[in-house]
Parts: sequence; structure tokens; C-alpha cells
Amino acid sequence: MPAALGDRLWSPGAELALRSLWAYAYQIVPPQPSRRLGTIRSLLKDEMAGARGGGRTWSGRLVLERRATHILIVSDGRGQNHPINRRLEAELERLGAAFSVTEPLAVVGHAAGPKWVAAYDGNGR
Repeated sequence: MPAALGDRLWSPGAELALRSLWAYAYQIVPPQPSRRLGTIRSLLKDEMAGARGGGRTWSGRLVLERRATHILIVSDGRGQNHPINRRLEAELERLGAAFSVTEPLAVVGHAAGPKWVAAYDGNGR
């Protein structure tokens, strides 16, 4: 029996074409307070929604740490010269935030999935 995969059907044993995934990060030093990052959050949210609607893979997350703020991005596109990158960088410049960007790294083994998943039957206490 075929299983649903998005709007297409997939039969067990059939090959799936998987996209490569790439990860990179913006590092902002000194760290920025959460209250200053509302526009960054909106940009990330809008890009994720646009990617989902366009059949692309793209996800961005803010990580607030004591010594730095990070914007972690995973995408099916290796390049960093996309409109979202320009919008993020323009907002960081508007905030006067010093930042650096890592080179994209391939996400290895993302298609393989976990070998096992731990089950938890507890009550959450």
C-alpha cells in the first residue's frame, strides 16, 4: 500500500530523491538582548513559511547565549547569497551588531534517520 509523502505517493522499496542539506551560522558578538531581535525572528519565520510553500527546505533558529547570539540556518541551498541573507545582514547592520558567518557545511546522514528512538512511558515528573 503506498504511503503519502507530501502530495505524492511513495511505495515501500521505491527510491526517493533527497536533497542535500547545508548548515551555517551567524555569530553575533557581543550577544544581543532578546528584545532587540524581533525583526530577526520575523525574517526567520517568514522565510521558513515561504520555503515550506515553495517546496524548499529552510529553517532558521536564534540561539541566545551568554557570550554570543547565534542564528543557525539549515537549507537545501549551499549558497549564502540569497535574499534572506541580505535581509538578515541588513538588519544586523541596522542594529549595529558585529557578526561573522561560517562557511556552509554539509549535513551528513540526514536522510538515514535514527537507528532507534527511545520510548518514554513515564508521567513527565
